[in-house]
Amino acid sequence: MSTPSSLSVPSQDLLPADLSMGTVMLKVGDMRLMLDYYQRALGLVPLAESLGGVYLGRKGISIIHLSPAAGLQIPSRGEAGLFHTAILFDNRSDLAATVATAAQYDPHLFAGSADHLVSEAFYFTDPEGNGVELYFDKPRSTWEWRGDQVVMDSLPLPPQGFLQANLTEQAVSEQNEAAAGVGHVHLQVGDVKTAHEFYVQTLGFEQTAGWHGQALFVSAGKYHHHMAMNVWNSRGAGPRKDTLGLGEVLIHVHGDDDLLAAADRLKAAGVATQHTGLELRFEDPWRNRIRMASVAA
Repeated sequence: MSTPSSLSVPSQDLLPADLSMGTVMLKVGDMRLMLDYYQRALGLVPLAESLGGVYLGRKGISIIHLSPAAGLQIPSRGEAGLFHTAILFDNRSDLAATVATAAQYDPHLFAGSADHLVSEAFYFTDPEGNGVELYFDKPRSTWEWRGDQVVMDSLPLPPQGFLQANLTEQAVSEQNEAAAGVGHVHLQVGDVKTAHEFYVQTLGFEQTAGWHGQALFVSAGKYHHHMAMNVWNSRGAGPRKDTLGLGEVLIHVHGDDDLLAAADRLKAAGVATQHTGLELRFEDPWRNRIRMASVAA
C-alpha cells in the first residue's frame, strides 16, 4: 500500500498506545430484522435494552448498539458514513464459525474475502446496507513494517478452503460464548487529505498505511489500524445528512489525561466538543459522530 504525505506528529500529541475501539452505534429502520441478523447471522447476544435500543456483543463486551430510527432513509452509496464495522476474533476457528452462520443466513449478503497479510477478513452487508468485516489478526511478529508503515495487501482468501480448514463443530456450538470485539472502524469520507488533517494531525492517530491517495489507515500503539477512511464510493462527499446507518463510533482510552489532551488538540483546531470529564464527544469534517470515553484499565 502506498502512502499519501505522512506528516510526523510530536509524541505528546499522539493518542495513547493502549487505545481500543468500542461499541459502534447504528441507526436502524427495522429493529426486528436487524436484531435477527446480528443475533442469528453474527452470533451476537443481547446485553442490554433500553428506549435507546439494544446493545449486542459477546462475553459481556458490547459490539453493536442498534438504535431505533424509524422514518429515516438509507443513505446513498456515495454519502459519507460507515464503510464497515470490523469484528475481531481470537482465532481462526471462532472466525470460521461466524463466517459460516453469516453465509448461511443469506448468501447474497456476502461481499468478499481477502488475506491482508496482517489479517484474514470476510466481508458482509447487513440488511440495511451497513458493511461488516469479520476478521482474525495474524501474529504481530509476522507483520512487516517499512519504517512507520505496515505492509498490507488484498490477496485471495477462498472462503470454502478457509472453512474446510478451520470450521469445527465445537466452535459452532459455542459460538455465542466465543470472545469478539470491535477491532477497527472504516469510514467513507469526502477526501483523504482532510481525513489526514483531522484524524492524524489533530486527533492524534498515527498513519500506518495509505492506498494511492484513495484510503488512509490510522492507529495507536502500532496496531495495523484502529480506523480507516476511504473515498472509493464517496469522493467529494460533503457533511452527512441525518440518515440510517452510522450513529456513533466509540473510542476507549484509559486515562483522563488522554481525554484532556485530545480535547485540547481539537479545541486548538477549532473543532466543537462536549467534554463531561469522563467522555469527549465531537464530529469529524463529515459529521461522523465520535465519542471518546475513559475506562478503567
